[in-house]
Amino acid sequence: MAFIFNMASDGWVHPATHVRSPNTDTRPEGSLVELLVVHNISLPPNQFGGPGVVQLFTNTLPPDEHPFYAQVHQLRVSAHFFIRRDGELVQFVSCLDRAWHAGVSSWRGRARCNDFSIGVELEGSDFVPFTDLQYDCLTQLGRLLRRHFPIVDVQGHSDIAPGRKTDPGPYFDWQRILDMGVPHVA
Repeated sequence: MAFIFNMASDGWVHPATHVRSPNTDTRPEGSLVELLVVHNISLPPNQFGGPGVVQLFTNTLPPDEHPFYAQVHQLRVSAHFFIRRDGELVQFVSCLDRAWHAGVSSWRGRARCNDFSIGVELEGSDFVPFTDLQYDCLTQLGRLLRRHFPIVDVQGHSDIAPGRKTDPGPYFDWQRILDMGVPHVA
């Protein structure tokens, strides 16, 4: 499957499914997007294909639907993008705005990575490999983002929040995304 993406002047990528998250705000004045942060997520944990991630990022996760949901339904989080196992790209936040994906984080001595990064969630977990379609989508998305922003690095959530986060996990193949033209400096 060939992924061909374009970005509109408002920071929304086409074609992508657009589901606006309320969990966003304006980046600090003068912030440049220099970092791409890769995550993994599945809701319920280790289950794929359901509405849980969209519900979490839109504050509509039903706490009584799954025991894990009762623990996380009140979180106010988002990411710019979510890539499903079949390669579908979902966008929740304009690339021009700040998504709430990194939490307490640091990169190259700079705290608050949400201020200067774009967050991409891959549907997955620390326990299974990602799909070829996800890598293809991520690579093409990364190339597009590099054309629009001065991105100089790609990091996993575990790299910017060590000891607190483990994603994208041991099955993420960093070699597969080098085609983006952005190094991963561990």
